[in-house]
Amino acid sequence: MGFRDSKVVVVGTGNVGATTAFSIVNQGLCEELVLIDMNREKALGEALDLQDSVHFMNRNIKVSVGSYEDCGDADIIVITAAAPMDPNATDRLSMLAPSKKVMKSIVGPVMKSGFNGILVVISNPVDIMTYYAWKLSGLPKNQVIGSGTTLDTARLCGILGRLYDLDSKSVNAYVMGEHGDSEIVSWHSATIGGKNVADVMSDNEERTKNETFEKLRQQTIRAGWEIFSRKHNTCYGIAASVTAILKSILFNENRILPVSVYLDGQYGLHDLFLSVPTIIDKTGAKEIVEIRLDPGELKALRHSGEVITAYYDALKD
Repeated sequence: MGFRDSKVVVVGTGNVGATTAFSIVNQGLCEELVLIDMNREKALGEALDLQDSVHFMNRNIKVSVGSYEDCGDADIIVITAAAPMDPNATDRLSMLAPSKKVMKSIVGPVMKSGFNGILVVISNPVDIMTYYAWKLSGLPKNQVIGSGTTLDTARLCGILGRLYDLDSKSVNAYVMGEHGDSEIVSWHSATIGGKNVADVMSDNEERTKNETFEKLRQQTIRAGWEIFSRKHNTCYGIAASVTAILKSILFNENRILPVSVYLDGQYGLHDLFLSVPTIIDKTGAKEIVEIRLDPGELKALRHSGEVITAYYDALKD
């Protein structure tokens, strides 16, 4: 794959879709980028605007507005379209019923085009929508990936980085499970500069102050709502995190990212999509990295899985 022969389609040109498209163009990830939206004029406006920006980028990317017929030869389709989020919503699961209709209206025409690439789902509630997209598509499990807790993990690393005045990339910790209130942190394996996070916290009491594992987890969960409550969407962080997933696919990076993938026995979980560290390459979800969780973390991860699967019945027609 790689830049010279790759085509990406972004379905949905709202705040998240348009920002994701700009991030793709800005990083020069593909040769051709196609935008699809129910509001074709909106998609066309975004495509024209993006095409203007290409002059200042490192690579000459063709950006156009398209239809589902253009999906047949795509390498990756990014589904960002979802029902508008209720400003009064308290969790992402409240979006399930309206988002289900949107997902069904997209995946059917996509598959009818002959698409056999990798489907990347951003639409919330992302773990359930990824499972639903997989069921509707009939694609192999490795070819359907949800953005999952990739952004949550970045937020956690940012919180810890600011706490100890460090670059967040020096923090190695994963948020796992649901992209939502039941998500967990793999504290048992988390490190900062190779040092266990628990040791860093206890050895730096002055900077750690009253922070605890649970307080840090809650901050991570609330981070998105802190943004949403003020601007009624989040777009830059999710666009950047999805672009990292796409880059690992298109450039065969074999990067490990906590994405929503199909679990079939890993961590004692079966037949569901949930975020766990996964090796991402040109085939999609190449391999799940089953890290060692302590008993409490494993119990919490399985509970997160139960929260998600409780909604699966609602997906049946």
